[in-house]
Amino acid sequence: MFSVKDMLKRFADIYNKSPDSNIGKLIGILHGELATLDDTFTRIREWRSIDGAQGTTLDRIGTNVVQSRGASTDEVYRVLLKSKIARNLSKTDINTIIRVLAIALDCDYSDIRIQEKFNDPLEPEPAAINLIRVPTRRLNEVGMSPLQFARIIQKTVAAGVRVAQIELSGTFALSSQYDVLETSSLGLADPDMTTGGELGEVYVPGDDYPLPI
Repeated sequence: MFSVKDMLKRFADIYNKSPDSNIGKLIGILHGELATLDDTFTRIREWRSIDGAQGTTLDRIGTNVVQSRGASTDEVYRVLLKSKIARNLSKTDINTIIRVLAIALDCDYSDIRIQEKFNDPLEPEPAAINLIRVPTRRLNEVGMSPLQFARIIQKTVAAGVRVAQIELSGTFALSSQYDVLETSSLGLADPDMTTGGELGEVYVPGDDYPLPI
């Protein structure tokens, strides 16, 4: 965005180009209006993306992809929109399911692991999968419960395939040496709480609500 000084330079030298002059004050008012207009256009450009849009703008994107909001917050709704777009292109194989979930949660493919249950040594099932690795932190950030996340997965897999189990495992591990405290990305945290592993958990809020999937 050009400045008031740049605008005044375009006038002939016969004019008083001081910002405090009458013409300088007039150009200052014009510059303020143009700056506001530029900010508006910048926001319009940024809000065309799902990550940047908010409120009713997200609702309009949802209308385009036929995904209603329900009671979802903007954070959860972004996951629904991304997963719906990815599901529209899904081939329902394991790699595509991983891709859909990674796009929805904005994480790496390696953060998600799926295991088919047809060869499970304990409880084999011909048409079922276990989601045995999920980025727990990302689910907590958007405020989505495993039950809600499971419904997204169920809508992604092929018809007749059941999502049997979702495991939310952390990175915490005990020390590799007896009676020795280890502080790293896997062990206990240091006094400043800047290192240490994450405990596994199941995120089930008390006010869980159904998603319009």
